[in-house]
Amino acid sequence: MDDQSYETDVLIVGSGGGGMTAALVAHKAGLKTIIIEKTPYYGGSTARSGGGIWVPNNYLMREAGVDDSLEQARTYMQATIGNRTPQICQDAYLQNAGPMLEWLRDHTDLKCRYMPGYPDYYPEKPGGKAQGRAVEPELFNGKLLGADLTQLNPPFIEVPGGMAFTAREYQQLGMVMRTWQGKLAATRIGMRLVWHRLTCQKTLMMGQALIARLRLSLKKRDIPLWLNTPLKELIVENGRIVGAKVERDGKPCTIYAYRGVILAAGDFAHNLDMRLKYQRHPITTDWTTASHGNTGDAILAGMRIGAAVDLMEEAWWGPTTKPPGKPPFFHVGERGYPGLIMVNQKGQRFTNESASYVEVVQVMYQKHTDDNRHIPCYFIFDQRYRNNYIFGRLFPRQPIPREFLQNGYIKKADSLEKLAGQLGMNPSVLVDTVNRFNGFARSGKDLDYGRGDSAYDNYYGDQTVKPNPNLAPLQQAPFYAVEVVPGDLGTKGGLVTDEFARVLRQDGGVIEGLYCVGNNSASVMGTTYPGPGCTIGSSMVFGYIAARHIAGINSKSP
Repeated sequence: MDDQSYETDVLIVGSGGGGMTAALVAHKAGLKTIIIEKTPYYGGSTARSGGGIWVPNNYLMREAGVDDSLEQARTYMQATIGNRTPQICQDAYLQNAGPMLEWLRDHTDLKCRYMPGYPDYYPEKPGGKAQGRAVEPELFNGKLLGADLTQLNPPFIEVPGGMAFTAREYQQLGMVMRTWQGKLAATRIGMRLVWHRLTCQKTLMMGQALIARLRLSLKKRDIPLWLNTPLKELIVENGRIVGAKVERDGKPCTIYAYRGVILAAGDFAHNLDMRLKYQRHPITTDWTTASHGNTGDAILAGMRIGAAVDLMEEAWWGPTTKPPGKPPFFHVGERGYPGLIMVNQKGQRFTNESASYVEVVQVMYQKHTDDNRHIPCYFIFDQRYRNNYIFGRLFPRQPIPREFLQNGYIKKADSLEKLAGQLGMNPSVLVDTVNRFNGFARSGKDLDYGRGDSAYDNYYGDQTVKPNPNLAPLQQAPFYAVEVVPGDLGTKGGLVTDEFARVLRQDGGVIEGLYCVGNNSASVMGTTYPGPGCTIGSSMVFGYIAARHIAGINSKSP
């Protein structure tokens, strides 16, 4: 072997949650493992995420007294995903998700907490849970990583002042002007910030905490993680994948992996050619919050050796706004707060604004035509909303930065008619839309789109608003509008895999020695999004399954 060739048992391409989980499982099984990462930062899109992990029937739910079972979860996945993905793969996910979480608890530094009351995204469907099935990582002192902390992929939005909070605290913080819970959450977050500054801690939360905990576990086990090492091509011998050609710090390098290669390199969110080829239009790479290294390299490498692909037209969509010169902002909670609506370019409502973010963007695409444009569409809200709720980077009552008004990110007018004029709409249409919605708000029943009928809608609602926590009239001038585009957390299509995460050929046969997980693969979740943390959950679960299969350890049989 020359200096530019290496041997290992398992090569993992990508350093997100799925890749790191696979590495830890493989190492525990006695397999020599190397992780390579294309960018100068580890963590991928997982590090940029909210950090939730959707794990049906998990031990934290049981400890919290929340009833669940594999049968209920299977019913729910059938009700949401249906037959869009193979049942055997859905069953593999369900039967290994709980054991995966327990394995990480017992063998790594990953410690999680239950996310109480964060519902499945369709809790009223058969098997759905209004209490939720998601967990999140405990907050973490990033200084425990030492110098490696500087190589952690930054979040897509820097939280003001270095604050750190759990998902539950974020939900409560949204009500800081409305409830004592919100004020207590703000106080708790503020006291935590003061304490951590006094003790010189660097507190990480959400996806940052998840990846940091896994990275610490890798360090303790001396599992190599090579940054600045992009995949160039897979090595095939006698029909089997035996390694990969890569580039390490700008120099060609060959890594032979005789037990298996696991592709965990993310999606193609930042590959414009692929997005234009496979996805619905209009589309761009400017609206995604996915990791910048996600350009589909590993998907293309798989396709070059005959791997099948699926779900290439889909993404983990979400209504997004794009301030000029700043990163896109993916809107979750704001759509649940009462007093905000979404309208198309004619000034008409077209969906339940508080629904699952994937569903809202899918409706945008479904209804978008040359004669009735829904991309972009607009958030419309009034001063009462601004006084009471967080919007993007703006806290309640915080003055709107002058640049946001000057560059047109936020449009402001003293009347709905004037606002419509700024948006190029027929003023009477927008006024009629708002008047109709205001009537629904007063009665508490959205007769057009059922907003507020679901427990998921209510999670980000204002419980002090009666009779519907998601509905309040827009009537206090000035009025505001913000352009909304179909953003995403990453694309959803990729290499087709079986229940063991093995990559399949176009004829359905297995490509021996090649595995694929996360957004590198065609998602087991199909075209939908059953609950918070499904993208990270499926990546980590199938990373766990892939490593155990390579090691010859029987996973839970689907």
